[in-house]
Amino acid sequence: MRLDKYLKVSRIIKRRTVANEACDAGRVLVNGKPARASYDVKVGDQIEIAMGSHPIRVQVLSVNEYAKKDEAGLMYKILSE
Repeated sequence: MRLDKYLKVSRIIKRRTVANEACDAGRVLVNGKPARASYDVKVGDQIEIAMGSHPIRVQVLSVNEYAKKDEAGLMYKILSE
């Protein structure tokens, strides 16, 4: 699954266009390297997002095409805020 879509489905970022813009601006790192919106997310990847005053780091636990609001939080584990 594309990185921008994963960020939206998992509800880390609310809108896919915002996720896409964050990737283009270099604010999203995957495994310590800047990632494009088209990056293919895999289980075990560590995603770091520097938006606003507090960056967030998460580890991918599952990649689902669709997720209900209750299940979205189970797609990742927060490592640091």
